[in-house]
Amino acid sequence: MTLDAAIGRDMSAFVRRREDGRDRLDLLVTGARCAGCISKIEGEVSALPGVLSARLNLSTGRLAIEVSAGAIDPGRVIGTLASLGYPATPYDPGAALQQRDREGRKLILALAVAGFGAMNAMMFSVPLWAGLFDQELGPATRTMMMWMSAAVGAPCAIFAGMTFFESAWRSLRAGRANMDVPISVGVILTLAISFSETILNGRDAYFDAAVSLLFLLLIGRWLDHRLKASARSAAGDLLALQAPTVCLVDGAGRERSIPLGDVASGDRIRVRPGDRIPVDAILEDGEALLDNSLLTGESAPERVARGQLCRAGAVNLAGLLTLRAEAGSEDSTLAEIARLIDAGAQSRSRYVRLADRAAALYVPVVHAAALLTFAGGWALGLDPREALIRAVAVLIVTCPCALGLAVPAVQIVASARLFRRGVLVKSGAALERLAEVDHVVFDKTGVVTEGRPVLIETPRCVVAMAAPLARASNHPMARAVARVAGDGPVATDVIEHVGLGVEGLIDGRRARLGRSAFVGVPTLSGSETELWFGFEDGPKVRLRFSDTPRPDAAQTVAALLARGLTVEILSGDQAGVVEAVAHSVGIKAWRSGLLPEDKAEAVDRLAAAGRKVLMVGDGLNDAAALARAHAAIAPGSAIEASQNAADLVLTQDRLMAVVEALDVARSSRRRALENFGFAALYNLVAAPAAMIGLVNPFVAALAMSGSSLVVTLNALRLRAAR
Repeated sequence: MTLDAAIGRDMSAFVRRREDGRDRLDLLVTGARCAGCISKIEGEVSALPGVLSARLNLSTGRLAIEVSAGAIDPGRVIGTLASLGYPATPYDPGAALQQRDREGRKLILALAVAGFGAMNAMMFSVPLWAGLFDQELGPATRTMMMWMSAAVGAPCAIFAGMTFFESAWRSLRAGRANMDVPISVGVILTLAISFSETILNGRDAYFDAAVSLLFLLLIGRWLDHRLKASARSAAGDLLALQAPTVCLVDGAGRERSIPLGDVASGDRIRVRPGDRIPVDAILEDGEALLDNSLLTGESAPERVARGQLCRAGAVNLAGLLTLRAEAGSEDSTLAEIARLIDAGAQSRSRYVRLADRAAALYVPVVHAAALLTFAGGWALGLDPREALIRAVAVLIVTCPCALGLAVPAVQIVASARLFRRGVLVKSGAALERLAEVDHVVFDKTGVVTEGRPVLIETPRCVVAMAAPLARASNHPMARAVARVAGDGPVATDVIEHVGLGVEGLIDGRRARLGRSAFVGVPTLSGSETELWFGFEDGPKVRLRFSDTPRPDAAQTVAALLARGLTVEILSGDQAGVVEAVAHSVGIKAWRSGLLPEDKAEAVDRLAAAGRKVLMVGDGLNDAAALARAHAAIAPGSAIEASQNAADLVLTQDRLMAVVEALDVARSSRRRALENFGFAALYNLVAAPAAMIGLVNPFVAALAMSGSSLVVTLNALRLRAAR
């Protein structure tokens, strides 16, 4: 698409208006292959007037752009991308899948042709080096072998190299140079030198080198394609749980099926028993008993009353439900979790930014080194042919493919592995920070303990009085009261006070449910194993609960201590309860009676003392502490975690996932540093060797492609590591 055509085309229908007044435009971008491409695309698009943010997901090719309402023409954005050498179209999931399939088939075909060409070109070139039947070849035989190698190798190299040639040409047309430019220049010069040697009856030709270089490069690019597909499948597996069609109810009560993507806010839909809720929706009619285990990790079904929200992804366990859609499929809870996975797989961490800066220097530095090698060699007495061969070898051997893959490959494999183990990674930087932690802070209720308190020793009349407020709260103990009380009225004018309790009106009287001091019993210390209830002008009563440690809590603490970390509990509960739980799971350090701000201050003091703190909290009372910790994990509910400062989210009811995340993060850091070290050492050795003539184009091709394979295979070790 030309720039003029893109600007002139009306694509306002592809712009979506958000609730905050901003517009969102999603584009499918092709041709982006490395961190440098991401930086270039996001930088240029973000610089356009009216663009608030631009984020490219390298795995899916999806460029998400936020703009001020009506401030930009989508065609101009597409035109800008086209001028950079990256064709773009409005994002369509089906088209994106087809594009990825086409790219995969194209890579496989190019790889097959390059492999065929490499093997058969070598069949004719090996006798040139080793002689035929231990005899030196005569001039006529050598020339014939060279022409046979050219007949096989050159066409295969041209066909297999189109992936790189097209990318390089688009980049050069835009007045820029990407990493495919020196690769293309190296291949073309290698073929040109080889034809020259063949025509002039020279001694050596490198047709096998050109096609072997492309064969090994394509292996690396195909592996990168498979790695991205692995990362995409994590989000794709989740979104695949959504039904492709939805039962829509019109104004006359008639039902008809429509595609999931056509559901709009306000539509009335029906969900049958056993089906998943397709979009976030308000229950209008029916008895809702929902399995939210996919979203919250809680196995117990949840009863939802009329007027309450049913989230996408929950399974309807009861009868026929009629709901009113609150959002489309792209804005549902399930889609938000999938976006967390996408963001985690492709976010740029400190190591990625370092690789970006190194890759940005590559093209000018390598071209300058190749030019210096040619000019210096010629000036020092080499003939132009030999000087040019050395320059080509420099271009080939120093390709930074290994550097570009060093960190993204590790992040993709690590994020996909953790997702399958029940951990959502919201950023690659989070893995880096997690690998650095030396002190772990746990909240008690809902983290070290089950978080499903059981109401004990409480009269039914007290439960009935407190139930209207309990039904309006999401606190674990309030939900325990609501479960015992069953269905019934809900308090009005409800206000939740984080860390203290909930208040509202019951039959016109103001009541409170929460800590003793919050309810108005200041003489007693508050406890996280009790709640107090009372009307503003009435007596106060106590509700008591029991909560047991998680089955794997002691194992988790022991594993953390074995890895050299220190562990403590920060809790708002009374000292006796916290001490008992801490002792039962093997934690020696604990603090009790803390409000949310006290926990945040405790984390700040630890950070000031030089500790790298990992905070594991439930995302409500611990929000401030999560935000201030070096790394943060929220267990249990991915819904809450998407609204707070947690870096990682546990989607399964296992505390040992914290240890697994820590192990993968540390292993990821080692793999990334190993890749960086290998890439640096490789270039320090290979570049000078090529400049002084120790490496010819064929050996350079093998060395450079081998470096990319080493980096990729090193990243794949994360998948198999225990």
